Amino acid sequence: MSKKIRMITFDLDDTLWDNVPTITKAEVETRKWIENKVGKIDWGDLNDFLNLREELIKEDESIKWDISKLRKEIFRKKLAHITPEKYRNKIVEDAFTVFISKRHEVKLFDGVETALKQLSKNFVLGVLTNGNADIFRFGIGKYFSFSVSSLEAKNSKPNRAHFDKAIKIMGDIKIDEILHIGDHQVNDILAAYDLGIKSLWFNNNESIWNQNFPKPDEFSSWKRLPEIINNKYG
Repeated sequence: MSKKIRMITFDLDDTLWDNVPTITKAEVETRKWIENKVGKIDWGDLNDFLNLREELIKEDESIKWDISKLRKEIFRKKLAHITPEKYRNKIVEDAFTVFISKRHEVKLFDGVETALKQLSKNFVLGVLTNGNADIFRFGIGKYFSFSVSSLEAKNSKPNRAHFDKAIKIMGDIKIDEILHIGDHQVNDILAAYDLGIKSLWFNNNESIWNQNFPKPDEFSSWKRLPEIINNKYG
């Protein structure tokens, strides 16, 4: 029997919900909103997006971890031809409001809410995310004691800043009393492993483990999560 845990931290995107359809829809609908305001925009492809992101990071390092600022600055670049500047900036801010609203229109994986409700009775629950979804905008937010985003950590997983901030927030919880749950082999599982934090890998796509450190226990259904945690750590 493993040592009991007191706190469970969760990644959000692709752990509590499938993020690809959420972000895709948010992006498509925001672009439509912008084009209804100013006409057709050449958005480019994924490579254009990545190249622009790198350019923006060179101008402002904080964009590495402030993805909301990244999104706004991309809009601003794409609207560079719109004048006056005050009008352009208003469109950018309004477009981001549209985007972030759509970004929160998620469909939870089956069993998520039931599992969180059950786990919150016995453990402190927290969020550690590289994204800009706000857990407290969802009904399930009531099960969580805190959330740490990259903006708040001023860094991104797999760097340790999220975990350090979580421990500071809770105060009396030690490293060996934490369990981290996430889908990403590096950003979540390696991040926890490097700090000696226990982890569970959410693997609902039958992905192959391709890291050079031991694979943790995994699960593919949220409906089984409380039972798995109770059997291992209860």
